[in-house]
Amino acid sequence: MKKVLFASSECVPFIKTGGLADVVGSLPKCFDKRYYDVRVILPKYSCMKQQWKDMMQYKTHFYMDFAGQSQYVGVLECVYDGVTFYFIDNEHYFTGDKPYTEHHWDIEKFMYFDRAVLSALPLLDFRPDVIHCHDWQTGLIPVYLHDSFAGGDFFRGIKTVMTIHNLKFQGNDGVEQFKRISGLSDYYFTIDKLRTGVDGNMLKGGLVYADAITTVSNTYAEEIKTQFYGEGLDGLMRARANDLRGIVNGIDYVDYNPDTDKNIVVRYNYDNVLEKKIHNKRAIQAELGLAQDDNRFMIGIVSRLTDQKGFDLIAYMMERMCEQGIQFVVLGTGEQKYEDMFRWFAGKYPDRVSANIYYSEEMSHRIYASADAFLMPSLFEPCGLSQLMSLRYGTLPIVRETGGLRDTVQPFNQFERTGTGFSFANYNAHEMYNTVMFAKYIFDARRDEWNGLIKSAMAQDFSWQASANKYQEMYDWLIG
Repeated sequence: MKKVLFASSECVPFIKTGGLADVVGSLPKCFDKRYYDVRVILPKYSCMKQQWKDMMQYKTHFYMDFAGQSQYVGVLECVYDGVTFYFIDNEHYFTGDKPYTEHHWDIEKFMYFDRAVLSALPLLDFRPDVIHCHDWQTGLIPVYLHDSFAGGDFFRGIKTVMTIHNLKFQGNDGVEQFKRISGLSDYYFTIDKLRTGVDGNMLKGGLVYADAITTVSNTYAEEIKTQFYGEGLDGLMRARANDLRGIVNGIDYVDYNPDTDKNIVVRYNYDNVLEKKIHNKRAIQAELGLAQDDNRFMIGIVSRLTDQKGFDLIAYMMERMCEQGIQFVVLGTGEQKYEDMFRWFAGKYPDRVSANIYYSEEMSHRIYASADAFLMPSLFEPCGLSQLMSLRYGTLPIVRETGGLRDTVQPFNQFERTGTGFSFANYNAHEMYNTVMFAKYIFDARRDEWNGLIKSAMAQDFSWQASANKYQEMYDWLIG
């Protein structure tokens, strides 16, 4: 039996701010339980819902030296969906109304978490062969394993994997502060180890000391070796190219299933999508006060409203797209300028634009099920999950060819009649607009071809099972 421990700052269903939580919550269920025992460890935040806290059972507690003080470490446990979850409890660090707060404080609390994870392991009756660390918040686990936890039989031979979900976020803090809190010596603060400029860098520590590195798509694994996408770590990524692999994320095919989804008005599947999907479009047009018209081209957007997601391109072309009669259903929050932009267009074109400036899981499912196309013109996108969800619901993605978007959306080829969506290469507003208009032309004038694309999209398999098989191969390679 091979034992793997996922360490993460968030995990569905307990706490979620983004796609990281979906990965850590969904993947462990998919491993073959005859050969793999995969467990998860995360902080016990006070802002978790009471229903999850009520499921947790006390496991153990102890005190450890951290940042010059003796700090309490409680460990709780629960089994959910056949997977064992551990929670590190410390009210000093994990109290608050959300999991991430102020930058310096976040650095300190996740340094505490990384040391607490390793300190707790000998008391858990679970010695992992591999600790799989997710994003910068767990970056010091591989470092500590090489440092203060290097002695003794228990930790000897434990391998580590570092997964980059988004290289933009690295966990930087000034070197003196970093040194004082982490307890690491001067040895680690050279440019070939944890230092970047004047800062210590948690993610860089993980990337230097982990035995293997993964990121969430093949294209992103290549992109981060370049200066544009490398966020200052491209040299390190090139140096570790032999240990780096891209494994595309999946989505939960039980949660995201148009045939059983309780959030949508009319359920449908691959066989009856062409007759039944339209009922969801009619329902959302009625609900949101949009023009009631089956033949209006409707684009869905479910996203954080930020520059990274390409909203400057959309803002530049929004007026022209509205003038073409395209309907937009937007869901999400983010930068004020984009929230205001969508509200303004919803006021000007109430029959065409619905700006839902909040987040709702239920509403997101309804948009995936009702829109004709789904727009994601990202500047960079390590993997992206929304395009996988839209494929699952037969809503055709219109994406920029970057990261996971390039790996998961096959552009329409009108000569061979192949593809699962539409894409454009350059980060350019006119190129995006032309691609949207080409998709609209296929929808308007060549409906048979459009319907063929819907069927192709729904036939794709981006379930977690496919990803889990690739992670299993990597663990086998690491453990030997």
